[in-house]
Amino acid sequence: MSKIKLACETYTWQMPGEQYKGKLEHIMEVIAKAGFTGIEPETSFMQHLEDPILMKEALNKYGLELSVLCVVEDWLHPQETREERARADKWIQFLSHFPNTILLPVQMPQSDRSNLKARQANLLTCVNAFAQRANDKGITCSYHPNSPAGSVFRTEEDYKILLNGLDEKVIGYCPDVGHMAKGEMDPLVIMKQYRSLINLVHYKDMYKDGTWAETGKGIIDFVGITQYLIDTDYEGWITMEDECDECITMPDKVTLRDGIYIDEVLRPMLTLQ
Repeated sequence: MSKIKLACETYTWQMPGEQYKGKLEHIMEVIAKAGFTGIEPETSFMQHLEDPILMKEALNKYGLELSVLCVVEDWLHPQETREERARADKWIQFLSHFPNTILLPVQMPQSDRSNLKARQANLLTCVNAFAQRANDKGITCSYHPNSPAGSVFRTEEDYKILLNGLDEKVIGYCPDVGHMAKGEMDPLVIMKQYRSLINLVHYKDMYKDGTWAETGKGIIDFVGITQYLIDTDYEGWITMEDECDECITMPDKVTLRDGIYIDEVLRPMLTLQ
């Protein structure tokens, strides 16, 4: 049996707006019903569950692991701002109670790609410093690039800079197969090229026209990518992050439907190994 585990991200519930903030336990309930074993919340969802005791109680109630904690910041300057560092260190302290959870920095995309080289260099400096402090506390880190128009790492050329600029001693790479496809890359080609850095994987689907698709309805070869991960002895989390338009009105329904896709397509691949 493969040691790959399946988690779900909270961005699906961010798409409707603010109505699910403070309702992380509701999200946990849906994720558990869908058959996932882990949850990857973005920190804005944490609220009262920033208390590690309350978080452990909620996770136990729904039979979930805190697989990943996603921290989103701007990181626009040559060093972390005082506020960015304070928030980062708060989450490092929080994860001291969850030693098996991956810390996932994600940069907030801006409106454009002006001053690209400087912004790329600043991001790398800030994220490497953040990851070094986390690593010093025994926390595993991974970096997640994205693909909106203002992202500084969204093309294959950008990825060369990113993946040669991350300090691999303290931080790994989380390929998001949807974001890579959006950046006109073949996800599997990039993953093969940087396989040694991968310690977390994000799945989301995309239509040929570049819009986000319901999981399993788009062009992403989840079967081929999953088989490659199995064949190369990947033992980490795969996180589902559905961003199809239906999430705006029915995030629970979309997630439960993703659970069916996983049960029918992905989980049999993992249990047959």
